[in-house]
Amino acid sequence: MSDGPPPAETGRFVTGSILRHVVVMAATGSVGLVAIFAVDLLSLLYVSRLGDPNLTAAVGFAGIVQFFATAVNIGLMIAAGALVGKAVGAHDPAAARRYATSALTLGCLGAAVIAILIALLATPLLTLIGARGEALRVAELFLDITLPSNLLLAAGMLSTGLLRAVGAARQAMLVTLGGALVTAILDPLLIFAAGLGVEGAAITVCVARATFVAVGLRGIARHGLLGLPRPNDLRADAAALSGVAGPAILTNLAPSAASAFLARLFAGYGTDAIAAASVIDRLTPVAFCGLFALSGAIGPILAQNWGAGRFDRMRGVLRAAVGVTLAYVALVWLTLALARGPLAALFGLHGVAAELFGFFCLAGGAIWFFNGLLFLGNAAFNNLGFPLRSTLLNWGRATLGTVPPGLLGAALYGPRGVVAGMGLGSLVFGVLGLLLARRTVDRLEGAGPRLGAPGASLRATALPAGHVHPGPVG
Repeated sequence: MSDGPPPAETGRFVTGSILRHVVVMAATGSVGLVAIFAVDLLSLLYVSRLGDPNLTAAVGFAGIVQFFATAVNIGLMIAAGALVGKAVGAHDPAAARRYATSALTLGCLGAAVIAILIALLATPLLTLIGARGEALRVAELFLDITLPSNLLLAAGMLSTGLLRAVGAARQAMLVTLGGALVTAILDPLLIFAAGLGVEGAAITVCVARATFVAVGLRGIARHGLLGLPRPNDLRADAAALSGVAGPAILTNLAPSAASAFLARLFAGYGTDAIAAASVIDRLTPVAFCGLFALSGAIGPILAQNWGAGRFDRMRGVLRAAVGVTLAYVALVWLTLALARGPLAALFGLHGVAAELFGFFCLAGGAIWFFNGLLFLGNAAFNNLGFPLRSTLLNWGRATLGTVPPGLLGAALYGPRGVVAGMGLGSLVFGVLGLLLARRTVDRLEGAGPRLGAPGASLRATALPAGHVHPGPVG
């Protein structure tokens, strides 16, 4: 890698229509995220066409375990995007390039270590969440093939976060869109034509991740964000990156822990219930990808306006994002409710599995609206120097908001009660997350000029001076 031209010095989000910035970034991000989630959904769809619920359940189990690695990648992506976005807003292109280079280098090393650890613990983890017999064997095989490509996934995800941080939404979209196209073409060829079954789906995942990297690195190089890693910079930047990434990783591990607990609950109702839960887990990120994209979209917008000292625009970003969340969820909810029958048939769900899936389609909109509010709060906390709040809220939802209502719902209403219990936890923590996000912006404004003010250096740390949270919280 060689140093290229410096990234743009003027943040594009500090002027112009707030709603337009939010909608454009979220819309292009949605396409990119659909591509990421479609890779998994298409693989599950093709596997489900093999007609064996054990295979569908196995891919679901493997996805839950593998998401622990993905959570680490997401945390690093959030940290890199927050630091680079703030550097761009503060007119410090040298810091933006250095943070980007360090994040890519350290992120790939960390992804390799995490993949090795999960590979060593795969069997106990799969058994813990309820995998048995043929489902366990196939899930182990799927992980054996896909885990080494976690390094590629980390580099690809970091590339999308860095491109969004400088406002290159279209190029960030192309990174993951390329991977989805590869999946759509290669999956049926390997699974059916070559007769590889689940092994073919796993191989396709690896090729798709390689595509992410090829497109992503080219994009960030064009924006001058790719330089030569320097040992001194890596040591210095590791502290700033870990300050944001550490809590962000803990935050993103919370849904993984909740999914593992819910999978174990569903496992008590048989393979059909697990198959339905697997389809729900893979379909909902595609259906509600706009919410993930929206939280990713407002992060760079908030970071740039914080760097520019535009607190009025930061409040406007949160207001616009809530309105977009409500409109988007209403549309997706109606679509899922009307299409629940054909969707169940498409994935080969029958009997108990089809009934459970249909119930989720009718109740899922309310659950995901409040999930969306919590996502907005997470984005604000992670990009404004308070990532510990995001960690606490997400673990609160994953424990207090998942375990007691899930157990109670299961005892009273069976697998449908588990879904209903998820909704109760989402409501409480979603509203709380949004309220705390607004207070965070008010607090930053009341504190006066900080490190994020125009012209300030970001070289030493990503935090405003006088941060009150103890420990390395970003």
